Amino acid sequence: FVMAVGILMERIIIRHFYSRPDEDQLLVTFGLSICFVEVVRFIFGSLSLTVPPPKLFAGITSLGFMFYPTYRLAVVGIIAVALLALFLVLYRTRLGMIVRAGIEDSVMVSSLGINVYRVFMIVFGIGAMAAGFAGIVNAPVVSLTPDMGEAILVQTFVVVVIGGVGSFPGAIIGGLIAGEIISITSMINPGYAYVMLFAAMTLVLVLRPHGLLGAQSRG
Repeated sequence: FVMAVGILMERIIIRHFYSRPDEDQLLVTFGLSICFVEVVRFIFGSLSLTVPPPKLFAGITSLGFMFYPTYRLAVVGIIAVALLALFLVLYRTRLGMIVRAGIEDSVMVSSLGINVYRVFMIVFGIGAMAAGFAGIVNAPVVSLTPDMGEAILVQTFVVVVIGGVGSFPGAIIGGLIAGEIISITSMINPGYAYVMLFAAMTLVLVLRPHGLLGAQSRG
């Protein structure tokens, strides 16, 4: 269902932003996410639901030097597998080659007889499905509410800006940097976690306007 909604949104709205700078595409998807949150809130209300972790991953695991929730360890493993799979698809398959080439020069790829927009539509639908799966995985960690993704969405925005729009390695590096900033600052003073996160983003934008590994925007 989520994949179908993603494909529909790509055909109606997102497709018209492919020829515009990456930042415009980022902002329009950010705006759409806010609209979807409000629609879900209107239909289902704002009550939060608690989702227990699967019995297989319930309990606490000893790491020798500390105890850690088993489910959160499983989440780390799921994320690692997902990142590896995404990397292999992008850099080791024909689909990934078409996607990366289409991002750089869609006209050239189209001249080779490849329907670039159909590929983009499929990729966007898969991305929407992945986002839905991420929500399912994250549900046992946080309360299930219409706006459960807002905090993550803000962090994701910062991660993309720090790493560089359109850069897969940049997204990973940006995520690690953002995670460390939030974790370290939260141990000292949780109230300043987001302050330091946005300060880091501002510093990166001043020194490298396109992010750590981002290329200059097309437009």
